[in-house]
Amino acid sequence: AMGGNLTVLNERVCAGEPVADLLVSASSLHGTTVEGNLIPALIDEIPMIAVMAAFANGQTVIRDAAELKVKESDRIATVTAGLRAMGCDITPTDDGMIIRGGKILHGAEIDSYLDHRIAMSFAVAALAADGVTSIKDADCVKISYPNFYDDLLGLAK
Repeated sequence: AMGGNLTVLNERVCAGEPVADLLVSASSLHGTTVEGNLIPALIDEIPMIAVMAAFANGQTVIRDAAELKVKESDRIATVTAGLRAMGCDITPTDDGMIIRGGKILHGAEIDSYLDHRIAMSFAVAALAADGVTSIKDADCVKISYPNFYDDLLGLAK
């Protein structure tokens, strides 16, 4: 929906769940609206979607996602605070956020609030931002993805 260049490869079933490999290539992203029936399937990915939206051209609206307030952190508040610190034009709403993307972001001090998805999302944002970003309690990612930083740095090479 944002214009990403993705190719689905090697579709299969693993432990009763459909899985596949993704080949992702650089592309120019554009804003979109994320709402309704999509939200339950990607509620945990919204912090990363918000980061992508910050770098995308145009406006992205995320709505129907009030559940974000009761995750490991209030992800509406934490994503808004982090992206604002990096220079993003973002407005929180009762059930999501409005992100006006396309500006170059800059490094900042980010509090993960011990939320692994916040730490991972802002680590990705840091790679695309100018300057240095530090993430407080960044090791919280070990709860879900112990090798995250090694894998992320491997992709950045």
